[in-house]
Amino acid sequence: MAFFLGTLENGLPVSGADLAPVKLIFDTDIGNDVDDVLALGMIHALQTRGECELLCVTITKDNDQAAPFTDAVNTFYGRGNIPIGVCRSGVTPDAGRFIPLASIKDDDQYRYPHDLVSGKDASDAVTVLRQTLAAASDNSIVIAQVGFSTNLANLLRSEPDSISDLGGIELVKQKVKLLSMMAGAFQQITRASGPPYDHKEYNVIKDIAAAQRIATQWPTPVLWSGFEIGLALPYPHQSIERDFRYVDHHLLSEAYIAYNPPPHDRPTWDLTSVLQVIRPTRGYFDLSLKGTVTVADDGLTTFVQNGNGKHQILKISEEQKARTTEALMLLSSQPPK
Repeated sequence: MAFFLGTLENGLPVSGADLAPVKLIFDTDIGNDVDDVLALGMIHALQTRGECELLCVTITKDNDQAAPFTDAVNTFYGRGNIPIGVCRSGVTPDAGRFIPLASIKDDDQYRYPHDLVSGKDASDAVTVLRQTLAAASDNSIVIAQVGFSTNLANLLRSEPDSISDLGGIELVKQKVKLLSMMAGAFQQITRASGPPYDHKEYNVIKDIAAAQRIATQWPTPVLWSGFEIGLALPYPHQSIERDFRYVDHHLLSEAYIAYNPPPHDRPTWDLTSVLQVIRPTRGYFDLSLKGTVTVADDGLTTFVQNGNGKHQILKISEEQKARTTEALMLLSSQPPK
């Protein structure tokens, strides 16, 4: 068989005592697209169900409102103490369409409460990553990267310090069991008109050198969810209009509407990487055999099967699409605890 369901081959637990919550780091460019927001809400829903524990959030969008917005989401779900780290790369510095929601006030109070008022007050992402990894048990951490590779590439380059006497690569190798990335494209994309084309995916092209570093130097298994996967799973706009009305103001639905209002069905790119690593045995996706992803200098990604490779890519069949979309929708709209 060319493909198989997620099992021990992808480095994740499948049964028995291994059903403990997934220890998760979420690395995101939140603020550029609303799928990051839905993915973060889904993480909180899965934590409420006892399936994961969100240890920290690190951000690759260099705008001072991204961290307060993230803190507002975490606080909305009752977890406002989750550490947040930021990068200062100068990449995508604009505020975007929805992260200014964090600054909205009703009667002089934040509509969405949060303590972190500016990214200037947040810790450096690499510091937060090193602290989180150093405190973790060996081979216990799963990372979902759904933005640029900037933070994780910088982590690999980090030197021993007061946090850990291990350099970045050694620290990752000791503490991380799996990296799940929404990055790249591994089949040609069909447009409304014109022939299929080779897609150079946004998360890669915004920091090609960092993506190349991850592809060549990351020491643990890596799952890649390509552009084609999220494109195949558009989020039903009817859910945005219907399923978040249990509060007067819901940060996820208001962010979705601010980004692009219904009847727009936004692809669920970032949600796919999260769902697979937290629920690897549910059959939402198939995985390729092992191989190697290469990131070209222009940002084009290719995957070649190789029994010695550390990489796998997500696949999805027509039969899986409806059930997976339903899971993404139900988890994203689950009320806070």
